[in-house]
Amino acid sequence: MSARSIAADVASGARSAASVLDEHLARVREREEEIHAFNLVTEEKARSQADAVDAAVAAGDPVGPLAGVPLALKDNMCTRGIPTTCSSKILEGWRPPYDATVVSRLADAGAVFVGKTNLDEFAMGSSTENSAFGPTRNPLDTGRVPGGSSGGSAAAVAANFAPLAIGSDTGGSIRQPAAFCGIVGMKPTYGAVSRYGLIAFGSSLDQFGPFATDVADAAALYDVIAGHDPLDSTSITDFTPNAVDHLSRGVQGLRVGVVRELSGGAGSVEGLSADVLARTNEAVEALAAAGAIVEEVSVPSATLGLSAYYIVAPAEASSNLARYDGVRYGLRVDAPTTGEMNTATRTAGFGAEVKRRIMLGTYALSAGYYDAFYGKALKVRTMMLRDFASVYENFDVLITPTAPTTAFPFGERSSDPMTMYVNDVCTIPSNLTGHPGISVPFGVGDDGLPVGVQVLAPALADGLTFQVAAVLEAAANAGGAT
Repeated sequence: MSARSIAADVASGARSAASVLDEHLARVREREEEIHAFNLVTEEKARSQADAVDAAVAAGDPVGPLAGVPLALKDNMCTRGIPTTCSSKILEGWRPPYDATVVSRLADAGAVFVGKTNLDEFAMGSSTENSAFGPTRNPLDTGRVPGGSSGGSAAAVAANFAPLAIGSDTGGSIRQPAAFCGIVGMKPTYGAVSRYGLIAFGSSLDQFGPFATDVADAAALYDVIAGHDPLDSTSITDFTPNAVDHLSRGVQGLRVGVVRELSGGAGSVEGLSADVLARTNEAVEALAAAGAIVEEVSVPSATLGLSAYYIVAPAEASSNLARYDGVRYGLRVDAPTTGEMNTATRTAGFGAEVKRRIMLGTYALSAGYYDAFYGKALKVRTMMLRDFASVYENFDVLITPTAPTTAFPFGERSSDPMTMYVNDVCTIPSNLTGHPGISVPFGVGDDGLPVGVQVLAPALADGLTFQVAAVLEAAANAGGAT
């Protein structure tokens, strides 16, 4: 049942929020041990919220657009008084003294928080195998990864533990898990959704965004969480979200570019599987059949995104994670001196992937290497911004695969960081440019697992991504996807 239908039923009194919650908690009890979508199931909090919604309905008071809808929160967003760990031992048990702005907006909208979801530690990963509390499994095939870093949120929606979830996307961490789990996941324009209360990985890249089982639910969730926030200095002013308004507009006359370098054309990145490319081509054909004007387009710098990202993101992580020093909050491992205590705390508290990225970032920022690495990566980022801006002069949206392959087996790529990092080759460019992107399921691969197709658009054209995704979803449901 869709989130929209649940909210309508609860608001009308046809169903109670408490009964809706009971149904979803029953599913959690049935499969959570197998899947491990959650670091914490917040049943007591959820029951309190559900009771408050039911009381408001009984009193005839207004309720929000997500009244009684169960929702899962990624465990890197601050929740007042509720443990927030980033799936790291260094924050195990930490209880924030405030709510993230997105959390507050969701509560005001009547959502019911069923739990904090598992993730790759500090959102650094593409498989949710890097959590200090154990991996999350793909509900569609528990021998496969759900993607990352928001794998817990994607798995929670795919397993029907909650019809909606929030993830964060630094290099594809919403869209890639959405593709692997066969659901919808969207990364907003940088600054369209408040980052206040998001525990930082890469501050110029991170964004909260929605997961849902269908495009309309994702749009409804987006409209609740987006909009200016004075608590976030990077928040865009004078921006009113209107994704739901775009859903029925179609694509007649829309100019759609298929990015050659990310879709198997000449000079394309390596590693794109044939079945994923076939589904992407079918999606392009569906858009053309719906009236869009489709052409191949070249964005040469898109092939450099992976290299630039793995300098910029670790550099920002190196700076952001310096705050975990054993002094102010989180884990503390005592030692004779402050320096030894810092070292012992970080050694015990951070996992291998986090340590790897901190070292990469520290090296890139160090004297003598800053210009050669970090400075050059910033120049590439600027070049990508110019290239995409030029392309968007002639195209309304761009199409690519979301991920190079379908969900891969556990352990297949965890021993080789480079093969893991390549999972984000199609999603990273929009993080570097700050543009919106959405992944929508479009058929299955040769292994029977979902394939995601990605729609990209220029800054603040977030509604347009939902508009095109709605057409793709309709085509897939009508049998247009293999």
